[in-house]
Amino acid sequence: MMSSPSSSCGRQSVQVPDDADFAAFRRECQAEAGWSLTHSKAGLLVWVQHDGPGPDNAPAAAPGTLQRIKCRMDCKDVSAETLYDVLHDIEYRKKWDTNVIETFDIGKLTVNADVGYYSWKCPKPLKNRDVITLRSWLPMGDDYIIMNYSVKHPKYPPRKDMVRAVSLQTGYLIEGKGAKSCTLTYLAQVDPKGSLPKWVVNKSSQFLAPKAMKKMYKACVKYPEWKQKHNPHFKPWLFPEQNALPSLALSDLAIQHADSLENIDESSLSETKDDRADGSDEDSVN
Repeated sequence: MMSSPSSSCGRQSVQVPDDADFAAFRRECQAEAGWSLTHSKAGLLVWVQHDGPGPDNAPAAAPGTLQRIKCRMDCKDVSAETLYDVLHDIEYRKKWDTNVIETFDIGKLTVNADVGYYSWKCPKPLKNRDVITLRSWLPMGDDYIIMNYSVKHPKYPPRKDMVRAVSLQTGYLIEGKGAKSCTLTYLAQVDPKGSLPKWVVNKSSQFLAPKAMKKMYKACVKYPEWKQKHNPHFKPWLFPEQNALPSLALSDLAIQHADSLENIDESSLSETKDDRADGSDEDSVN
């Protein structure tokens, strides 16, 4: 069984999450004890946990490093089903996620688990990051969970032009609130690999995370119309028989331990003028 989010560093082998793991992730998304609220505006909340001992007695995060972040957003006029589709639809993500550099699926493990690659732009002058993750998902009536953690795949080693980050436990809880409304909770425990300057930590929790959530909401509103024009019946996350990815064995993968990766010291870097790297709020997805 995969470890719960609070003990994710202790994971010793690659496993597909089971029902207990999904239940533990849901509890963590809904918990408020131990979290500090840093943003509350217009139905969008952001909490963080700074520093302190890491999971399973792992070393404490470096001072100023954001260890965990949790965002919650009320989504009016968006059904839980639509939000679930948007989070899965990799072709649509390339349209609305202006931070993405490259993303693709590598292979499938089960009908509700796969392995994929994602790279993203970081605030200048930091180096961009990438990650290989085992992603799994579970529909639960009106609610849905999608979560991931980092793995190693022999064909996709760390790249020289990127910093390989490590997702200890990252995911989404979607809670349906009727036919046209839902609540999204995003929980991320990511080691960005590197001693990050404090301005990055502050920008992540105060600006970048809320902005990303708002951008996702706008993408959800536009998704039904977009999907009607782009292979409308292709949803392999709902219909596994549509999934043409090559099958992977768990033995093909290994746990991506953060301490095995190069550490990049970016703590002395100063923020540069925004060069629109994170895109405009009005980006078209049509």
